[in-house]
Amino acid sequence: MTDYIEITTDAGTFDAIAAGPVDGRPVLLLHGFPEAAVEWEHQVAVLGDSGFRAIAPDQRGYSPGVRPERAAEYDIDTLADDVAAMADALGLKRFDVVGHDWGGAVAWRVADRHAERLRSLSVISTPHPAALAAAWKSDEDQQQRSRYMIEWRSAGPTERAMLADNAKALRGFFDRRVPPSRIDEYVTRLSEPGALTAALNWYRAGGPGTKIGRVDVPTLYVWGTEDVAFGSTAALGTADWVSGPYRFEMLEDVSHWIPEEVPEQLTSLLVEHLAST
Repeated sequence: MTDYIEITTDAGTFDAIAAGPVDGRPVLLLHGFPEAAVEWEHQVAVLGDSGFRAIAPDQRGYSPGVRPERAAEYDIDTLADDVAAMADALGLKRFDVVGHDWGGAVAWRVADRHAERLRSLSVISTPHPAALAAAWKSDEDQQQRSRYMIEWRSAGPTERAMLADNAKALRGFFDRRVPPSRIDEYVTRLSEPGALTAALNWYRAGGPGTKIGRVDVPTLYVWGTEDVAFGSTAALGTADWVSGPYRFEMLEDVSHWIPEEVPEQLTSLLVEHLAST
């Protein structure tokens, strides 16, 4: 069972779901686009039942209390510093971080920017930014997969197109891999005034290819072979950018939406990784 909590920082108040004993080992789970903290509902509940203190926040722009208007206020360093600020507000000196999609990009950046605070890193779908940048330059397949990142940086028409016809385009991203009721919830959230613009500001502030070095935090990377956004070149290249203990799990016939498509399988991998660190 999960609870709803608020995390107040200097930037504003983040909404979050949480489970587990308040003195349990803390795990922060970061969602992606176009989702919200509830994408982690299964993982948060199971981790909580396992004795961890699992917390998944609605990140900057997704929490109404932290929704600045300027795209520049959504750069990757600010997003990573939000995580550290939330940890401070929660009284967490060290913690484990899990991230999916854009949350994965933030998690990589947290591991680079705040490495001394992390016990472990788990990234779902999103390759290391340097591996992605290399693939973007040399791999035509990845170039095609990443074209949307450039297109979404244009202002205005993108929002209208995504929400037109009962958000047909927005719903189509999930390719029937996520429960319809959950998709309805995401559409409702992103239909709020300013919400979709805030979410797209993550792209408009700059892509996840920000240069970071090798990560020495114990790392689990999980990638699905049917991922439409990230191809095998970047996924396999991620190993070159982790100098600490590293585990790579390739999930056959699984899409980009791993946390909700195969929640039990992913949660088992996360529990194993946390236990190993």
